[in-house]
Amino acid sequence: MVETQIISRGVKDERVIAAMRQIPRHLFVPSEVIDYAYNDEPVPIGEGQTISQPYIVAYMTEMLNLKEEDKVLEIGTGSGYQTAILASIAKEIYTVEIIASLSLRAQELLAQLGYRNIYFKIGDGTFGWEEHAPYDAIIVTAAPASLPRQLEAQLKLGGRMVIPVGSTFQELYLLTREKEGVKKKKLLPVRFVPLVTVH
Repeated sequence: MVETQIISRGVKDERVIAAMRQIPRHLFVPSEVIDYAYNDEPVPIGEGQTISQPYIVAYMTEMLNLKEEDKVLEIGTGSGYQTAILASIAKEIYTVEIIASLSLRAQELLAQLGYRNIYFKIGDGTFGWEEHAPYDAIIVTAAPASLPRQLEAQLKLGGRMVIPVGSTFQELYLLTREKEGVKKKKLLPVRFVPLVTVH
C-alpha cells in the first residue's frame, strides 16, 4: 500500500511514510469490509461515515508539516486511523467527533494500541475545542459547506489547517495563519462525507 499508493504519488515526508507502514489499517475498519482496508479508496465504517483512502490520509498529514512538539486538533475522529497517524508524529492530539459510537470505538482501539497522547471529545466539530486552543495544526476529515471561522480562530500564529470545503464539489485547502491574516491555498479536488453538525 505505502509504495504503490503513497510514495509513488509524491508523498515524501519520512515520518508520514513510517507511520503509514507501522499502523495496521485493517484494525480500524469493520470486519465485513476488512478485505478492502488497504484499497486505494474510502471504506465505510458505519453511521454513514468512511475511513479516507490511504493516499488522502498521507497527503493531508504531509500538508500539515507537523513537528514533534506540535499540538494538533482533529475534527472528525471517525475510525481513529487518521488520529493514530497524527499521534505517531506530533506531541498532543485533540480529536472531536459528533457521533458518540464512533468516538467510543476509536477511544477503545487507540488505548489498546498504546496511545497516550490523544484526548477525545464528543461534540460538534465546527466549534473546535476552544479550551485547548491555540493549535499548531488543525485537520478536518469531513467537509463543511464553507470555512468554519471558529476553527480559523483556534490556529496559532504560523499554524496550519488542512480542510475539505464544499457541498456537491469539494476542494482541499491549506490555511496558514500569518501576521497579516489567514492565507488560503487550494490544493486539489476531493470527495468527503459532509461535516455533521448539531444544526
